[in-house]
Amino acid sequence: MELETISYRVENHIAHIRFNRPEGANAVSVQFSKDLRAASLAAHFDKDVRVVLVGAEGKVFCAGGDLKEFNAAGENLPSVAADMLTDFHGAIYRMHRMPKPVVAAVGGAAGGAGMSIMCAFDLVVASENAKFTMAYTRAGVTPDGTSTYFLARHVGLRRALDLTLTNRVLSATEAEQWGLVNRVVPKGEADAAALQMADELASGPAWAVGHAKRLIYEGFDSSLEEAGEREGHAITHAMGLHDGQEGIAAFVEKRAANFNLS
Repeated sequence: MELETISYRVENHIAHIRFNRPEGANAVSVQFSKDLRAASLAAHFDKDVRVVLVGAEGKVFCAGGDLKEFNAAGENLPSVAADMLTDFHGAIYRMHRMPKPVVAAVGGAAGGAGMSIMCAFDLVVASENAKFTMAYTRAGVTPDGTSTYFLARHVGLRRALDLTLTNRVLSATEAEQWGLVNRVVPKGEADAAALQMADELASGPAWAVGHAKRLIYEGFDSSLEEAGEREGHAITHAMGLHDGQEGIAAFVEKRAANFNLS
């Protein structure tokens, strides 16, 4: 798989997706969107992949949309943007719905579409120097990157409106307090901390981890009864698998579980 703006590799059951255009602040462009969708498809269908780890080269995680590319499109911008969003949103849909957790390491600024896509990841580790801003209305446009779905779910409606309408800039500490990121670590340590998290997830019970992710998201918009029914189907299925039986036995016998890593 040949990618221009993103690097992709699989190691120890982890798919490493890394934004790799630091000279362009890892901005979301037509090519970036195509590359991200290709990488998300590869991670989804590779049976060896149990966790996806997203990171970025350079000082900026992702500066948002590539405004230089958009400006150059002139009157063709609406059609160019529509084509780009087919891939960009498609990649997000794929990563959100795959039964594999997606962990992100944010070591610098995430703005616009960069903040939006970060909101779509399951777990986020940020360095203490990271900053977050929506920034769309500053450029005279409205949000994309599925932020209107995820942002309010993370921080609440009032705060989502504040971030979107005023373009307020959040520090990493504020982002953690608001529920936008899971962990804040010292500058330069986000990649290592996120990798450790991904390693722990990859060594766990893959079916249970993947379906627990799905249950949480589906339960958010479900009735009580619907959530309970899905839970019942999932846990009884897990109990019939090697990992479920092994995990229970290990807990009872007070030993480390030997989950199936094949």
